[in-house]
Amino acid sequence: MLIESRKRTGPILLLHTYQNIKDPCPVFDGKQWHMYGSGITNTEGNWQILHATAPDIYGPWTNMEPCKIIGIKGPNVAAPGVIYDMEDHAFHMFVQTDFAGLEGTIEHLISTDAHVFTKESTVLSSIPLTAEAGIYDPHPSVVRGEKVLCYSGMAQVSRPDIYLAISESKIWNGPWKRLGRILAHEDVPHHNQHGHHDYEWGLEGAQLLELPSGKLLLIGVCFLPEGERGTRQRVFFASANELTGPYRTLGTVLMPAKDSAWEAGENGHAAGIIINNALVLFYQARMPGNQPWQYGIAEFDIGLLEQAADYALSMDRHQVL
Repeated sequence: MLIESRKRTGPILLLHTYQNIKDPCPVFDGKQWHMYGSGITNTEGNWQILHATAPDIYGPWTNMEPCKIIGIKGPNVAAPGVIYDMEDHAFHMFVQTDFAGLEGTIEHLISTDAHVFTKESTVLSSIPLTAEAGIYDPHPSVVRGEKVLCYSGMAQVSRPDIYLAISESKIWNGPWKRLGRILAHEDVPHHNQHGHHDYEWGLEGAQLLELPSGKLLLIGVCFLPEGERGTRQRVFFASANELTGPYRTLGTVLMPAKDSAWEAGENGHAAGIIINNALVLFYQARMPGNQPWQYGIAEFDIGLLEQAADYALSMDRHQVL
């Protein structure tokens, strides 16, 4: 059963500045809305950190200059997970250094002006010859009073699972304690499994949120086992009662709009904020044929998500909501 959004709009940011955009992350600093993401502006395909602002979460969104990143370099520095801390009045950004290879790191940067981000520390490094030989797609959140970091970890490129770390100091600088894998391929029956005849990619793009009831909502990306490539990527939700799980899938949540001029193919990396009894979810989507990604917004009723989570947590992990 598909959990339907009650409102959906897009594209919310036109591709005037960028050739391609991915990995949207909305942030509110108490005065205005910011959106960070991955953007390509050049023919070499090097990623930059996109930044846009708006007076309201639904826009209108205005492209700003790409963020200035100090202390980190590389073509795959991207997928920013950003959070604004009302206590220290700073933006905390976590970025990957590589998603297409092993030996990457997750870096923590800080900004007070929302534009210039300076490296504070390397918070996690890949561990060779383990299930975390490659790490990427970090996203920070505050859950049950704890500062946590979701990310993808993989022993082999393209086959990640979802992992979680927690700040032992309760500040964004860490140190960060790895809590291990919280969601694996076999936990998501609507995902292509290892050994599939046309395996495409693993689980990625994760964010952890706390529902009003205290249950945990995990937002992630899977790849359907059937269909043409370029049509199989999907945003899905999962829920758990404890940080380390077990997590039970609620199924995919955004059906591609077949009559759309921009999102009829597939959707992916999403991030949400809970506001006024709604989950406002920013996501990337595109047309078939590997067309450029664009951003959309979908709104979900929290009461329905709570009901779906209750039901999913009562089911066996091999069942799909």
